[in-house]
This record gives sequence, C-alpha cells and structure tokens, in this order.
Amino acid sequence: MSILVVGSVALDSVRTPFGEVKEALGGSATYFSTAASFFADVRVVAVVGEDFPEEHLAFLRSRSIDLWGLKRVPGRTFRWTGEYGFDLNDARTLETQLNVFAEFHPDIPEAYRESELVFLANIDPDLQREVLAQVRSPKLVAADTMNFWIDRKPESLRETLRSVNMLLINDAEVRQLAKEPNLVRAARTILDWGPTSLVIKRGEYGALMVREGGWFAAPAIPLDSVFDPTGAGDCFAGGFIGYLANTMNFEEANVRKAIVMGSVMASFNVEAFSLDRLRRLTYPEIESRYKAFRKLAHFEDL
Repeated sequence: MSILVVGSVALDSVRTPFGEVKEALGGSATYFSTAASFFADVRVVAVVGEDFPEEHLAFLRSRSIDLWGLKRVPGRTFRWTGEYGFDLNDARTLETQLNVFAEFHPDIPEAYRESELVFLANIDPDLQREVLAQVRSPKLVAADTMNFWIDRKPESLRETLRSVNMLLINDAEVRQLAKEPNLVRAARTILDWGPTSLVIKRGEYGALMVREGGWFAAPAIPLDSVFDPTGAGDCFAGGFIGYLANTMNFEEANVRKAIVMGSVMASFNVEAFSLDRLRRLTYPEIESRYKAFRKLAHFEDL
C-alpha cells in the first residue's frame, strides 16, 4: 500500500565528534521516505529550490519513491546546520534557513489523495490540517511534531491531533505538550485529545508505545559505531509506518512488530552521516538486525 508523506527535503550541514558533512541530503520527508521505501511505496509532497542537486533526486527515484508531489521552485532550498557533542541525544542548531520552505503550502496531487496511510512529518500543524483536508479516507494517519510547534502553536496542534490516529514524539515533547512531568499521566492526557496510539521516541534508550490496552517498550540495540543521529526519528517513523503499510494489519501484536522495525531502521541510520548507511543497506541486513532485537529483549517465563 502507498504511504503519503508531507514534510521537508533539505540540505544539512552536521558536525559530530566523529566528523562532519556539508550540505548533505536531509529533511524529515527524505529520511522517512527512504526508510519506508524498504517496505512500501512512498509518495512525497515537499518543496525544494532551484539549487537542489539532481543527484539527490536520482537517489530518491532509485528507491522507487514517487516524487510527483515534490515541487522545485525559484529560490534556495531549506538548509539546517547543527552539531552534536558526545551526548548524541541532543542536537545544537547553529543555523536554520527556511528559504523556499517558508512559503510552503502542501498541494496534494489528485493521484495521492486516495493514499491509505498518511504521515504528517514535523511541519506547522496548520499545514498538517491542510493535508488532511485534501486526502479522502486514509486508513491510518500518523503525525510528528516538535518543541517549536508545541511552544508556538499548542491549540493548533491539539486541533490537528483530533484527526490523527498515531502521534510520534520524544519523551521531553510528551511532557511539554501535556504540561505534565510524569510521563504516564502525560501520555494519558494526550490520548484523551484524540490519538489512539502514542509512540514515544527515546533515542539510545529505545521506544515506548501506549494505547488503550497498555504500554509496550522496545529496546535500542547497542551499536559499535554511532556517527550521526540526524534523521533517526524520521527513519524510525519510516520503518514503523512502512511495516504497517506492508502488512496492513493494525492489531496490537503487529503494531509492536512495527515498533521494533522502526527501531531497526533508526539503528542503521545513525551508523553514518546523512543517508549514507541506508544507501547501501540491504533487506537481509534488516532481517538480521530485527532478529537481534528479538534476542535482545527475550526472556523466559518464571
């Protein structure tokens, strides 16, 4: 089944203790669609400037990602510059140039409006609702957000959540959004606003999911090499939603498998800068790491 993703396609300059890249391929829609493309067809709605390298478009097409909704307009592409210290959980933004993304309003192509799964990447909640007004009857709508929108547009975000099945955010954002320091109470508050599932991304500590039926925790696998965590959350979402699109099974047991698959894809992403690890990733590697996750979390009954 096809997934519609609406978000950013960007050029990132990133420095970590292990190296740096300048104007590498980035953006929420880019990371998400690349990870999801291992499992399902993906349709991208985004905007880039006239300076966006053709080689990056060629890479996305090589993953069979549908770029009909990716518009190239006059101006410069969205750029982000950031750095990480040895605590790779925290990015320090050095510069953000919105450029053509500042005027972005998603225009969903007619052929995309029947998409059965929709992922609203980290964009203005007003724009997220613009997307939802254009799609017809999706079976699943998932959304991401961040502290900027939680702080600047909390009421708009809550309005968006009324039409969302799943919200994917990190643990600090859960507390910020609910205005509640206790993670359990904060999660319950957000679920009362509309989503049926809340997926909490915890970086190197794994992921949590809470639904009406209770909680599920997935670990993060220990890695020998971690170079760049940029886009890890979007790759998690891509693996998670991609697996659900591949199976079209939204039952509790299968959603748990999807959480682990999201963790698998995020774990590969951090092993190199930009999308370099996913460029050479193979499906047998994904299967092997999924089995390693299962072994890591397995224990016997008493």
